[in-house]
Amino acid sequence: MLARLLLAWSCLLALAGAARADTCTLVTELETGRVLKREGDCERRSSPASTFKVPLSVMGYDAGILKGEDEPAWPYKPEYKSWNEAWRKTTTPRSWLKDSVLWYSHVLTRDLGSQRFKRYVKGFGYGNRDVSGDKGKENGLTRAWLSASSLQISPVEQIAFMSRLLKRELPVSDKARDMTLAIMPSFPLADGWTAYGKTGTGFQPLRNGAFDRSRQFGWFVGWAQKGERRILFTRLIRDERKESSVASFRARDSLLADLPALLVD
Repeated sequence: MLARLLLAWSCLLALAGAARADTCTLVTELETGRVLKREGDCERRSSPASTFKVPLSVMGYDAGILKGEDEPAWPYKPEYKSWNEAWRKTTTPRSWLKDSVLWYSHVLTRDLGSQRFKRYVKGFGYGNRDVSGDKGKENGLTRAWLSASSLQISPVEQIAFMSRLLKRELPVSDKARDMTLAIMPSFPLADGWTAYGKTGTGFQPLRNGAFDRSRQFGWFVGWAQKGERRILFTRLIRDERKESSVASFRARDSLLADLPALLVD
């Protein structure tokens, strides 16, 4: 009797833990498209949040605004009003992706301008391609990819974009592609593999167009490579309740822990 009660209690705990977040995991072979793992709802779209820095990097290098891994080095200005103290410093393309510096994205998109920005997003076939921004506010250049705003993308579409980037199928220069790959954050894995990926965090949308600060979503999107073999991956976590840790860091750390078992030759 006691054993049955303990088993029932452990099952309830497992179900409660699973209900805390809605998670999609999608892992595929780049060259063949073979699916190594697909779990959860991977068709539903969310804001890309800071994963959008990857296509932004491609745009910036293709337009000639970004020059190298450490150029341009733009200084922080008080008018940027950064809430994150770690962002209040001179930032380069490499540190922009590593530290996910929002104001650097804003300087870049303003230099691109609305029309060029729209053309790139459309040419990339990125998500729903809607860069209008918050409804009625005409702030697409600085808000479109953030929480509850206009630009939305699904995990399946994230994989499709990464595939086009790695296969040189985007309508951009080779330099734009190569420089973006060069500045991607990297993570060593077992058995000679290295993962390259970008996190992104935001708050889940409400029906009134605002967002719920008590529930996060978190992305980790990228690829893993060993020699000529390349694997695409994305994990999206949508929290069902308030969590104290950052959702994208949980997505990143849990996926990096899971990947080695999926990468066995």
